Amino acid sequence: MAGVGKLLKQAQKMQKKVEALQSELAARELEVTSGGGAVTITVTGQQEFKRIKIDPELLKEDPEMVEETLLAAVQDALKQSKDLSEKEMEGLTGGMQMPGMF
Repeated sequence: MAGVGKLLKQAQKMQKKVEALQSELAARELEVTSGGGAVTITVTGQQEFKRIKIDPELLKEDPEMVEETLLAAVQDALKQSKDLSEKEMEGLTGGMQMPGMF
């Protein structure tokens, strides 16, 4: 049973590292722009949106174009945040899949 104890200790160490990484990702912010800088979105590494800035000139455009620009910015911010999270987690786990983590 010594192997099980060792495995449990390794799992506990990994859990602490994952928790530390999650805290780091929550504090890390990405700034994503769309529409040539007309929309800027700030999102954390845990997909929490912090700020949306819209250039007032964009609001003078066709509403459909404004919607498309905003949607593109949100989708890009979410993708970049998820990519960052996955990359950092992969570096921590060595590519091993951790069910329920991300």
